[in-house]
Amino acid sequence: MTAEGWTLIIVFTAFVALIARPMGLYLAAVFEGRRTWLSPVIAPVERAFYALSGVRAETEQSWKGYAAALLMFSFAATLALFALMQVQHLLPLNPEGFGPVPANVAMNTAVSFVTNTNWQAYGGESTMSHLTQMAGLTVQNFLSAAAGIAIAVAFARGFARQGAGQIGNFWVDMTRATLYVLLPISILFALYLLASGVPQTFAGSLQGTTLEGVPQDIAVGPFASQEAIKMLGTNGGGPFNANSAHPFENPDALTNLMQMLSIFAVGAGLVVMFGRMVGDERQGWAILTAVGVLFLIGAGVSYWAEAQSTPALMAAGVDPSMGNMEGKEIRFGISASSLFAVVTTAASCGAVNAMHDSFTSLGGMIPLINILVGEVIVGGVGAGFYGVMLFAILAIFIAGLMVGRTPAYLGKKIEAREVKLAVLAILASPLAILVGTAIASATEAGRAGILNIGPHGFSEIFYSFASTAGNNGSAFGGLTANTDFYTYAHAIAMLIGRFAVIIPALAIAGSLAAKPAAPASAGAFPTSGPLFIGLLAFVIVVVGALTFLPALAVGPIAEATANTLN
Repeated sequence: MTAEGWTLIIVFTAFVALIARPMGLYLAAVFEGRRTWLSPVIAPVERAFYALSGVRAETEQSWKGYAAALLMFSFAATLALFALMQVQHLLPLNPEGFGPVPANVAMNTAVSFVTNTNWQAYGGESTMSHLTQMAGLTVQNFLSAAAGIAIAVAFARGFARQGAGQIGNFWVDMTRATLYVLLPISILFALYLLASGVPQTFAGSLQGTTLEGVPQDIAVGPFASQEAIKMLGTNGGGPFNANSAHPFENPDALTNLMQMLSIFAVGAGLVVMFGRMVGDERQGWAILTAVGVLFLIGAGVSYWAEAQSTPALMAAGVDPSMGNMEGKEIRFGISASSLFAVVTTAASCGAVNAMHDSFTSLGGMIPLINILVGEVIVGGVGAGFYGVMLFAILAIFIAGLMVGRTPAYLGKKIEAREVKLAVLAILASPLAILVGTAIASATEAGRAGILNIGPHGFSEIFYSFASTAGNNGSAFGGLTANTDFYTYAHAIAMLIGRFAVIIPALAIAGSLAAKPAAPASAGAFPTSGPLFIGLLAFVIVVVGALTFLPALAVGPIAEATANTLN
């Protein structure tokens, strides 16, 4: 461990805090329909979209109508992306001559990108044509992120409105999220990445020679534009199999920092936006503080663990003062590599793929825990916000039980309906993770994909279902994920992890929007102070343990059956 490493963590956290408020104020203005500095340019384009699509911007939807629009849009997007991958060999911009993507992988990939998971059961540089990368995957990086932002805004309206039967218009929120937020920032970010050395070309590959004198094809393509929205939209799923560990996606230390900041930018801003929409910005900062404390603890523990050597490295005669450099980016060092892994798993962005497989046991546990707590530490765009608000509802309910008062949050009574829906949404992903892991561990088809034996092989199975059901998309490595079993099992986990959380969240928003808000009484539980911050952080950790501990308990079983995990 070095002072430089700890300084990086502190400076990164400070930058996120500085970004959060201006981003939150801008988001609040956009989704409240107020004029912004981009309105003169974008407002005419927005109105043209509504005219062409027949959307009436002034007409709002109930939570059921909002949910139905989301489901129809997601279904259509999945079919369109699947079809594009099946016919990419017949379309232009395919300089490498890639054939159609195998049906099971295409199905898995379509579900993955539409649900904002971006799990990759393929190598991007050896599977997808430029057209598929641009018109398929990059487009879904925008749309799935915009859908997540839209759900977050609708959820915030549930608290902000009183006696209302509507929570907004899905099509309007999607359009504004894309045009006013994701597109302009991505254009600027892509230009920066292009200037930093990320390729942006229609060429197929470059010819190089290795140090051993062996010729090598080096994939290039229109990658700067894809990389920008990949990070800003907390998507993951880059054009290279190694994702942001590849120098063509992440050339230097400054791009590494900028990519991490872009991952947290919108998520942190949404929490501040919530405070502005409900008329008390302190509410947003209290939530951001709770998840920020958990992030700092995880980042510190991971950095400390990776700064230690391992028995295997010491036996090989490696200088123990170097720490665990296995699998790390030499150009970034242990601190930046560890921080990147923690950021991407905290924010539902699978941008580092198999790096976690080379972490120490404790260092690798932190990314896994980040996913198991619902990826609310700041969380993915939209998903992190409505995810942490589900925990807030549960925390307020517990506080009400403790003091013997009717639970209320921002003047809205939290009753049995809201609590049941929150619990259903919170437990949907853990259930998918544990059931999927159990089936994979108990069947030959599941065990056949494991390259490592014993407990580590079990961890690879467990992490894969955590990553897919948690809509993260990173991998522990060592798992052959393109088999029929895993492509279909992971697709089911991704659908559960996305829509079994969103639908109850929208139902809660609709229920709360219809309620009046009562002024806070003298005995009301404070929701903007240290007590609430601590309770919220505690509830998040406990729910993560509900998934982690049952899986941990089967470790001895995995070890006893090591000969079958091969």
